[in-house]
Amino acid sequence: MQVDFYHLTMAPLDRLLPVIADRVMAGGGRLLIVSGDADQRTALDRQLWMVPADGFLPHAQAGEGDDSIQPILIAAEIEPGNGARHVALADGIWREAALDFDRAFHFFDGDRIAEARAAWRSLGEREGVERRYWKQNDQGRWEQAA
Repeated sequence: MQVDFYHLTMAPLDRLLPVIADRVMAGGGRLLIVSGDADQRTALDRQLWMVPADGFLPHAQAGEGDDSIQPILIAAEIEPGNGARHVALADGIWREAALDFDRAFHFFDGDRIAEARAAWRSLGEREGVERRYWKQNDQGRWEQAA
């Protein structure tokens, strides 16, 4: 299982998450986006309707229809009603249940850096977990730092 840590320093989550979601879907996967913040879930819902500029990413919020048919599902808890094998932790909070997926994307900003570091260290001791740390360079491009 792979965990990708994304330290949000320049680009906001609402610009990066649609790119990740699009890549997951292009590879034939499904994505569960998790946030305990209702306002953030609503904002992400709106954003996924607008990005990419030439279309949209098909999705829904959990409980607003048939979750099982949604390629991308936005939820408050880690409950993959859409059968997702990829999970995006959008609110900066690491959840151990993310380890039940094939791949996890953990997004965090400066306010959650101490928690992200603790999760990074903890996962380093786990068998079968591959960690990657992504940061933005001075040009705003994402590069793998660890």
